[in-house]
Formats: sequence, structure tokens, C-alpha cells
Amino acid sequence: MSTKLQRRKNLRVLVPCLATITIMLGVVAYSPTLYRLFCAATGFGGTTQRALAGSEERSDRTVTVLFDTNVAPDLPWRFEPEQREVTVHLGEQKLVFFMAQNLSDKAIVGHATFNVSPGTTGIYFNKIQCFCFDDELLDAHEKVDMPVVFFVDPAMATDPETAAVDAITLSYTFFRSPAPDKPKDLSRFLATSSPDPARGQALFVERCAACHAPDVNKAGPMLGNVVGRKAGSAPGYNYSLALRSADLTWSADSLDQWLADPRKFIPGVKMPIRVLDASTRRDIIAYLKAGFDKPSGRSEYRPVAQGSLDQHRNE
Repeated sequence: MSTKLQRRKNLRVLVPCLATITIMLGVVAYSPTLYRLFCAATGFGGTTQRALAGSEERSDRTVTVLFDTNVAPDLPWRFEPEQREVTVHLGEQKLVFFMAQNLSDKAIVGHATFNVSPGTTGIYFNKIQCFCFDDELLDAHEKVDMPVVFFVDPAMATDPETAAVDAITLSYTFFRSPAPDKPKDLSRFLATSSPDPARGQALFVERCAACHAPDVNKAGPMLGNVVGRKAGSAPGYNYSLALRSADLTWSADSLDQWLADPRKFIPGVKMPIRVLDASTRRDIIAYLKAGFDKPSGRSEYRPVAQGSLDQHRNE
């Protein structure tokens, strides 16, 4: 057998082997990420879902949600729920609070892991807002109340595996972050914190930008110079009769009431989305006020910061 032919045969064996090894190394390297994506998509192991907005459907059926909190031994924090349990309607958006306190003399960054039980309910448990999505910084001896906004999908009642479930336990464990990357400051939830328009822009992009823009009507009306503008008056937007008829000029206070519960504030409007957390409303409104300049009596949009995307609904 010639040397050239032997080399060809060797390559036929070697190339598939190298390809298999490369694929296996890739699977090993990315397996944690792939596993997290799988859990997030399927709710496997009680992994909860991350929602962009609340459900428009609300069922008469209720479920009790219980809260369980834990802290890793090397993290000198106190961490507990402000309420041990709540009863909610399926589809109902709910705001609850968890208290965290740093018992040490130095700032520490922590990260919370979470799941729900029974594990089969994970795919139906949706979080709109949670401190568990990021590394969180808590200053020495600082104490904060951290909001969580969630809802349980009404589809849980039609799944044979979850139809009989009447109680769900949401569990958190806080660990010390070994390598924090730009942690968020939990002081943003303090009532004494100043309005933060930069955070407000990021929240606006997360919670509102799918339907609202500063200078163009989308599914919702343009919001450039909304503070000081008469309700229902953005040019070219087809408002509901209730909003067109409202004798209201938007101010920080009226926007706060609107975001908290639009349909309660102005009965008959179409927008179902609520922003339950007061600190979130505060910073979104600060952005709406600070993100626009009037140097010559003319509206001019001025971005405050960079952000990422979520979903809002029209009025």
C-alpha cells in the first residue's frame, strides 16, 4: 500500500474523530448555558419564567403562593419575606416585598437563586420584576425592602399536571457573588432615594418602548413632553373616548397614578398594564421629565442613558 493511500485512510479516521471531540468540548463548555436555557423554556426543576408584562386574562380560580428565604453561610445578610404567603387569582399581577439587611461593616454583593415547587408549576410562574435577575450590592448595615412583581398564568388550570395545584412555594437563596460584574445598588429601592432618570430610561425601554416612543406614535402615543401635556392630545393618535374626554394635564403625580392602575385612574381606558412598584414608577417619570429639553421653546428629545427592551400596551 502506498504512503499516499495510507495517509488518506488515516485522514478519513482522524477528521471525524477530531470533529467529534470538538463538538463534545463545545457541548461541555456551553452545557451550563444550554441547561439554563432549557430550564427557562420548559420550567424544568421549578425554574420560573421572566415575563415582559402582566396577563390580560384573570381567572376566578385562586392559588396560594408561599415564600421561603435562605442565606448562604458565608453571606452575613438577613433576608426574609415581608409576608409569608399571598392568595392570588390566576392571571392577577401581584406585588410583594422581601427584606434584606447587610449585617457586616462593609458593602457586599449578593446574587439570589430561585425556584418554585411543585416543579411542574415553574412554566406558569411569571416574574415581571425581581431582584434575583442581577448581582445586587448592599452597603454596610443597609436595610432595604425589595419588590417582586409576578403572576401565575391561567393556563396552569388547564394542564392535567397542575390543574389540582392550589399552593406554590417560591424559594430564594442569596449567595455571595464571587466575581460581581457591575452589580446593581439595592439602595435604589429606598424611599429616600432620589429619582434616577438614567435608571428610568432603562426601565422605560424595558417596560414601555415596545409600544411607546418619544417622537412617533406606535401602538401607544408618543411620549415626548408628556409632562405638562393635556391627556389625549398627542397629534395623530387614536385615543379612547375616555382619555380624550379626561379633563387632565399630565403631571408627575397624575402619571404616577396612571402607571399604578390606568383603568382605576381613568375608567374606560384601554391600557391594562400596571407598574406596581413605586420606585420603578418614580424613575420612569423622572426620565420622562429629564429626557426632554426646551432650549428655544421647542421640544427636543435628549436621551439620558442606554437600556434594553420589554413590552407595554397602548392607551
